[in-house]
Amino acid sequence: MDKQDIFAQIHQLEEQMGMAYADLSALKQRVILLLEENQRLSIENQQLRKVLKEVDEETPVTEVAGTKEPVVPTSGGGIDNLARLYQEGFHICNVYYGHLRTEGDCLFCLSFLKK
Repeated sequence: MDKQDIFAQIHQLEEQMGMAYADLSALKQRVILLLEENQRLSIENQQLRKVLKEVDEETPVTEVAGTKEPVVPTSGGGIDNLARLYQEGFHICNVYYGHLRTEGDCLFCLSFLKK
């Protein structure tokens, strides 16, 4: 082996290590994004469970033929429920409906509430 072959092999190994490092960095960024999304979804899930529990506690139950069925109010509560959901941190607009509000107030939601 002469000196040129050794330097060529070292250069090739150096390039391969650089590509492996770039792949590792990209993978690390992907893991970070997935962890952040997981945390956001966990918080959203926890808040949705809390809202569902509150709604279940507030919903009157009636006996119909031996089964329990929720009684759904026919008027007046829809806008109030949407306003309550918005105050609890969820979007009520048609753009992001049901998603957790993470960046303060949403102009779409606010315009919907003002109607």
